[in-house]
Amino acid sequence: MDLERCRYIVVDGPIGAGKTSLARQLARHLDADPLLEAPEANPFLARFYEDMPRFALPTQLNFLFQRADQIRGLTQLDLFGKRTVADFLLDKDPLFARLNLSDDEYALYEKVYAHLKPQTSTPDLVIYLQAPVATLVERVHRRGVDYERSISEHYLARIADAYSRYFYQYEDAPLLIVNSERLNFVNDADHFQLLLSRINGMRGRREFFNLGTQ
Repeated sequence: MDLERCRYIVVDGPIGAGKTSLARQLARHLDADPLLEAPEANPFLARFYEDMPRFALPTQLNFLFQRADQIRGLTQLDLFGKRTVADFLLDKDPLFARLNLSDDEYALYEKVYAHLKPQTSTPDLVIYLQAPVATLVERVHRRGVDYERSISEHYLARIADAYSRYFYQYEDAPLLIVNSERLNFVNDADHFQLLLSRINGMRGRREFFNLGTQ
Protein backbone atom coordinates (compact mmCIF):
# COMPACT_ATOMS: atom_id res chain seq x y z
CA MET A 1 0.00 0.00 0.00
CA ASP A 2 1.24 3.48 -0.87
CA LEU A 3 0.42 5.62 2.17
CA GLU A 4 0.96 8.82 0.19
CA ARG A 5 -1.95 7.88 -2.07
CA CYS A 6 -4.41 7.43 0.81
CA ARG A 7 -6.89 10.32 1.00
CA TYR A 8 -8.92 9.18 4.00
CA ILE A 9 -7.38 7.27 6.91
CA VAL A 10 -9.11 6.23 10.12
CA VAL A 11 -7.37 5.32 13.39
CA ASP A 12 -9.65 3.69 15.95
CA GLY A 13 -9.49 1.62 19.09
CA PRO A 14 -10.73 1.49 22.68
CA ILE A 15 -10.16 4.23 25.24
CA GLY A 16 -6.46 4.42 26.05
CA ALA A 17 -5.22 2.66 22.93
CA GLY A 18 -3.66 5.87 21.58
CA LYS A 19 -5.90 6.53 18.58
CA THR A 20 -6.06 10.33 18.88
CA SER A 21 -2.31 10.67 19.42
CA LEU A 22 -1.55 8.53 16.39
CA ALA A 23 -4.16 10.28 14.26
CA ARG A 24 -2.53 13.64 15.05
CA GLN A 25 0.92 12.23 14.28
CA LEU A 26 -0.18 10.79 10.94
CA ALA A 27 -1.96 14.02 10.01
CA ARG A 28 1.21 16.03 10.66
CA HIS A 29 3.32 13.56 8.70
CA LEU A 30 0.99 13.58 5.70
CA ASP A 31 0.09 17.29 5.91
CA ALA A 32 -3.50 16.10 6.29
CA ASP A 33 -6.54 17.55 8.02
CA PRO A 34 -7.11 15.88 11.41
CA LEU A 35 -10.75 14.96 12.05
CA LEU A 36 -10.89 14.35 15.79
CA GLU A 37 -13.62 13.60 18.28
CA ALA A 38 -14.28 16.30 20.86
CA PRO A 39 -15.36 14.47 24.03
CA GLU A 40 -14.98 17.68 26.01
CA ALA A 41 -17.84 19.13 23.93
CA ASN A 42 -20.26 16.41 25.07
CA PRO A 43 -22.08 17.87 28.11
CA PHE A 44 -23.33 14.43 29.20
CA LEU A 45 -20.04 12.51 29.21
CA ALA A 46 -18.87 13.27 32.74
CA ARG A 47 -22.32 12.44 34.11
CA PHE A 48 -22.34 9.21 32.06
CA TYR A 49 -19.28 7.89 33.88
CA GLU A 50 -20.98 8.69 37.19
CA ASP A 51 -24.35 7.12 36.29
CA MET A 52 -24.18 5.08 33.09
CA PRO A 53 -27.78 3.79 32.91
CA ARG A 54 -29.23 7.27 33.35
CA PHE A 55 -27.01 9.18 30.93
CA ALA A 56 -26.09 6.56 28.32
CA LEU A 57 -28.72 7.63 25.76
CA PRO A 58 -28.10 11.41 25.73
CA THR A 59 -24.34 10.78 25.74
CA GLN A 60 -24.59 8.40 22.79
CA LEU A 61 -26.90 10.63 20.76
CA ASN A 62 -24.72 13.67 21.37
CA PHE A 63 -21.69 11.79 20.05
CA LEU A 64 -23.69 10.52 17.07
CA PHE A 65 -24.77 14.03 16.07
CA GLN A 66 -21.23 15.32 16.57
CA ARG A 67 -19.62 12.54 14.52
CA ALA A 68 -22.16 12.76 11.71
CA ASP A 69 -21.70 16.53 11.44
CA GLN A 70 -17.91 16.18 11.41
CA ILE A 71 -17.82 13.53 8.74
CA ARG A 72 -20.50 14.88 6.42
CA GLY A 73 -18.01 16.98 4.46
CA LEU A 74 -15.97 13.90 3.61
CA THR A 75 -18.61 12.88 1.08
CA GLN A 76 -17.00 15.47 -1.20
CA LEU A 77 -13.53 13.96 -1.07
CA ASP A 78 -11.84 13.65 -4.45
CA LEU A 79 -8.37 13.07 -5.77
CA PHE A 80 -7.60 16.78 -5.51
CA GLY A 81 -8.90 17.24 -1.97
CA LYS A 82 -6.64 17.38 1.04
CA ARG A 83 -6.00 14.18 2.96
CA THR A 84 -8.00 13.50 6.12
CA VAL A 85 -6.98 11.45 9.15
CA ALA A 86 -9.80 10.71 11.61
CA ASP A 87 -9.73 9.16 15.08
CA PHE A 88 -13.16 7.56 14.77
CA LEU A 89 -15.07 5.32 12.37
CA LEU A 90 -18.71 6.39 12.14
CA ASP A 91 -19.85 2.91 11.08
CA LYS A 92 -18.66 1.66 14.47
CA ASP A 93 -20.89 4.08 16.42
CA PRO A 94 -23.56 1.43 17.19
CA LEU A 95 -20.90 -0.58 19.05
CA PHE A 96 -21.07 1.76 22.05
CA ALA A 97 -24.83 2.06 21.75
CA ARG A 98 -25.35 -1.68 21.92
CA LEU A 99 -22.95 -1.89 24.85
CA ASN A 100 -24.55 0.83 26.98
CA LEU A 101 -28.23 1.21 26.05
CA SER A 102 -31.28 -0.75 27.13
CA ASP A 103 -33.21 -2.57 24.41
CA ASP A 104 -35.83 0.20 24.15
CA GLU A 105 -33.16 2.90 24.06
CA TYR A 106 -31.21 1.01 21.43
CA ALA A 107 -34.31 0.70 19.25
CA LEU A 108 -34.72 4.49 19.40
CA TYR A 109 -31.00 4.99 18.73
CA GLU A 110 -31.19 2.75 15.65
CA LYS A 111 -33.96 4.89 14.18
CA VAL A 112 -32.00 8.09 14.76
CA TYR A 113 -28.82 6.51 13.38
CA ALA A 114 -30.58 5.30 10.23
CA HIS A 115 -31.99 8.76 9.49
CA LEU A 116 -28.89 10.70 10.47
CA LYS A 117 -25.98 8.68 9.09
CA PRO A 118 -24.64 10.43 5.98
CA GLN A 119 -23.41 8.61 2.91
CA THR A 120 -19.73 8.59 3.72
CA SER A 121 -16.58 7.79 1.83
CA THR A 122 -15.02 4.43 2.61
CA PRO A 123 -11.61 4.87 4.23
CA ASP A 124 -8.56 4.00 2.17
CA LEU A 125 -7.06 2.52 5.33
CA VAL A 126 -8.28 1.72 8.85
CA ILE A 127 -5.74 1.30 11.65
CA TYR A 128 -7.19 -0.53 14.64
CA LEU A 129 -5.14 -0.10 17.82
CA GLN A 130 -5.50 -2.72 20.52
CA ALA A 131 -3.77 -3.26 23.87
CA PRO A 132 -4.26 -5.41 26.99
CA VAL A 133 -6.90 -4.09 29.38
CA ALA A 134 -4.30 -3.42 32.08
CA THR A 135 -2.43 -1.18 29.64
CA LEU A 136 -5.61 0.69 28.72
CA VAL A 137 -6.42 1.27 32.41
CA GLU A 138 -2.91 2.55 33.16
CA ARG A 139 -2.97 4.96 30.20
CA VAL A 140 -6.44 6.30 30.99
CA HIS A 141 -5.52 6.98 34.60
CA ARG A 142 -2.14 8.46 33.65
CA ARG A 143 -3.61 11.11 31.39
CA GLY A 144 -5.50 12.52 34.36
CA VAL A 145 -8.86 13.55 32.89
CA ASP A 146 -11.10 14.03 35.93
CA TYR A 147 -14.24 12.34 34.63
CA GLU A 148 -12.22 9.34 33.36
CA ARG A 149 -10.91 8.46 36.83
CA SER A 150 -14.10 6.54 37.57
CA ILE A 151 -13.84 4.32 34.47
CA SER A 152 -13.62 0.77 35.76
CA GLU A 153 -11.41 -2.02 34.47
CA HIS A 154 -14.56 -4.05 33.87
CA TYR A 155 -16.00 -1.37 31.57
CA LEU A 156 -12.73 -1.06 29.63
CA ALA A 157 -12.64 -4.85 29.25
CA ARG A 158 -16.16 -4.80 27.78
CA ILE A 159 -15.19 -2.05 25.35
CA ALA A 160 -12.00 -3.84 24.29
CA ASP A 161 -13.94 -7.06 23.70
CA ALA A 162 -16.60 -5.22 21.66
CA TYR A 163 -13.90 -3.63 19.50
CA SER A 164 -12.23 -6.99 18.97
CA ARG A 165 -15.49 -8.58 17.85
CA TYR A 166 -16.31 -5.66 15.55
CA PHE A 167 -12.99 -5.57 13.74
CA TYR A 168 -12.81 -9.36 13.55
CA GLN A 169 -15.69 -9.08 11.06
CA TYR A 170 -14.70 -5.75 9.46
CA GLU A 171 -14.15 -6.01 5.69
CA ASP A 172 -15.14 -2.61 4.26
CA ALA A 173 -11.61 -1.20 3.96
CA PRO A 174 -7.98 -2.36 4.22
CA LEU A 175 -7.32 -2.97 7.92
CA LEU A 176 -4.05 -2.90 9.86
CA ILE A 177 -4.43 -4.31 13.37
CA VAL A 178 -1.75 -2.89 15.65
CA ASN A 179 -0.83 -4.10 19.12
CA SER A 180 0.07 -0.77 20.72
CA GLU A 181 1.13 -2.16 24.11
CA ARG A 182 4.86 -1.58 23.57
CA LEU A 183 4.62 1.16 20.93
CA ASN A 184 4.93 4.88 21.49
CA PHE A 185 4.36 6.56 18.14
CA VAL A 186 4.44 10.11 19.48
CA ASN A 187 7.63 10.05 21.55
CA ASP A 188 9.62 7.39 19.72
CA ALA A 189 10.40 8.29 16.10
CA ASP A 190 11.67 4.77 15.41
CA HIS A 191 8.31 3.29 16.38
CA PHE A 192 6.50 5.70 14.08
CA GLN A 193 8.84 4.89 11.20
CA LEU A 194 8.27 1.18 11.79
CA LEU A 195 4.53 1.77 11.49
CA LEU A 196 4.93 3.75 8.27
CA SER A 197 7.07 0.98 6.80
CA ARG A 198 4.51 -1.63 7.86
CA ILE A 199 1.69 0.32 6.18
CA ASN A 200 3.66 0.77 2.97
CA GLY A 201 4.47 -2.93 3.02
CA MET A 202 0.83 -4.03 3.22
CA ARG A 203 -0.24 -6.39 0.44
CA GLY A 204 -3.48 -7.82 1.82
CA ARG A 205 -6.68 -6.24 3.12
CA ARG A 206 -6.13 -7.45 6.71
CA GLU A 207 -2.70 -7.44 8.27
CA PHE A 208 -1.13 -7.27 11.73
CA PHE A 209 1.68 -5.31 13.33
CA ASN A 210 3.39 -6.16 16.61
CA LEU A 211 6.67 -4.61 17.67
CA GLY A 212 9.49 -6.81 16.46
CA THR A 213 7.29 -8.76 14.01
CA GLN A 214 7.17 -6.45 11.01
